[in-house]
Amino acid sequence: MALLEIENLHVEVGGKPILKGIDLVIEPGEVHAIMGPNGSGKSTLSYVLSGRDGYEVTDGSIRFDGKDLLAMAADERAIAGIFLAFQYPVELPGVAGMTFLKEALNARRKAAGEGEVDAMTFLKLVRAKAKTLGITDEMLKRAVNVGFSGGEKKRNEILQMAVLEPKLCVLDETDSGLDIDALKIVSEGVNALRDPDRSMLVITHYQRLLEHIQPDRVHVLAHGRIRRSGGKELALELEANGYAGFAEEAA
Repeated sequence: MALLEIENLHVEVGGKPILKGIDLVIEPGEVHAIMGPNGSGKSTLSYVLSGRDGYEVTDGSIRFDGKDLLAMAADERAIAGIFLAFQYPVELPGVAGMTFLKEALNARRKAAGEGEVDAMTFLKLVRAKAKTLGITDEMLKRAVNVGFSGGEKKRNEILQMAVLEPKLCVLDETDSGLDIDALKIVSEGVNALRDPDRSMLVITHYQRLLEHIQPDRVHVLAHGRIRRSGGKELALELEANGYAGFAEEAA
């Protein structure tokens, strides 16, 4: 059974059609990349998957792990195993990062019928995973993303993924604003999470991220529809030729 099945998905934002018939199937363990120009609907797709308000599905269906995703609230989707890494991670002043992460982990464990992790076990778990991402104890003591650089915010999101172990990781332009060193660290963190039971949907403008996170499939999203799909060589073609041909195709 496919982990994610999107069929004929149409989405409007403020009455304006953004997605105009998306079909996409992701099997367990696969990494798919979606590339496309600005305004093509890439981030809209990520928000619809995570359950963000303001995105109206007017037609089509999404099934996740055999369930009707569109019938689930945003928190239910997170507990079921969907994780969205934002292009611009938000700051949560007053919310301690460790408390936030512990509550999220225990909510997932409770839904799975498992017991809560105690404070010491949790601390050891987070510190071990943080070390590989270059996240210091001082950073762990801060409020969520407060005072973090762009690269630190992205690393913090990968830490959240590593602790929560979602079934589907949706990375919405996670390479945005990263220098080469930060991109490498984030990519290594993502690659460490690759697993036969975990799938990833990587949304990006640029092929450079896909040099580090090797996708199984690449899709070109333009004017609200997937115009072409292929292997990782498609990303190289886009890097060389740009998206102009797809704009003409859709016209």
